[in-house]
Amino acid sequence: MNKRSELRLYGDSLAPLFVIVAASLWAVDSIVLRPVLFNLPVSLVVFLESLIAAVLITPFMIRKFDVLKELYFKDWLSFLAVALFGGAIGTMAITKALFYVNYVNLSIVILIQKLQPVFALALAATFLKEKLPLKLFTYAGTAIIGAYIMTFGLNLPSINQTDKTVLAAAFALLAAISFGSSTVLSKRALRNVSFEIGTYLRFLLSTIVMLIISFATGSVSSVAVISTTQLLVFFLIAFTTGGSAIFLYYYGLKRITASVASICELAFPLIAVILEYFVHGNILGPVQWVGVLILILSIIKVSGTNTSL
Repeated sequence: MNKRSELRLYGDSLAPLFVIVAASLWAVDSIVLRPVLFNLPVSLVVFLESLIAAVLITPFMIRKFDVLKELYFKDWLSFLAVALFGGAIGTMAITKALFYVNYVNLSIVILIQKLQPVFALALAATFLKEKLPLKLFTYAGTAIIGAYIMTFGLNLPSINQTDKTVLAAAFALLAAISFGSSTVLSKRALRNVSFEIGTYLRFLLSTIVMLIISFATGSVSSVAVISTTQLLVFFLIAFTTGGSAIFLYYYGLKRITASVASICELAFPLIAVILEYFVHGNILGPVQWVGVLILILSIIKVSGTNTSL
């Protein structure tokens, strides 16, 4: 095996880790950064974070624009679908869900978000024709069980209609379906391009979609109320939990199956619950830590399942 092959094999073996790190950054976004933007229209928040990321990435992509001429119609359609489901609908839905629970009662949102791999696995098998080993479903099931125990222990989730938790749950479900679809669509979209170009197109097309939505909803006029602190948060998101996270995610997704990536994304609720402890003081009980252990072990097992393509 030559040196280049060894580097490629080493990179492929670490690919799931890039997806896990990206999902962890999204958790930081949800718990630490996005709360600062709660008073802004959701469509405006998603539009601006996509716009800033696209503008920042453009100078580095100019030399790669020739590749865009070689894309087929199905490639563009896939990226447009990713922008619609992942960049627009999914991001708006999870942001709206978090706004509804005021970033305090996150249990329902996190629980619904754990259903994302279910949709992703089904779509990966249906549209990408991925051959899913039985043990992958076993690990996926134990990961979801572990994530549930981590969030609720052995108790049932409580739904309080007075604090809009039902609406938050509905938006979280929409986000889970959208992000699950986006994982599969992103895998298809990356078929003929590098992860760098894939990241750029994701933000560029998301910006266009969100620009249309922002004008249609009239949220653009709220730009005037953005504070200096919020503007700094937008740029921080672009450099970390937004642009950088998608770069890492697409790098990993390019080298593993969508099915494996969907389970690795469960790092999001894992890190979110841990951050809840440090940021909001919500302490995990002994039973919940058992759930954490189950989830971590399941993700580790999945990371070694059918990762190379």
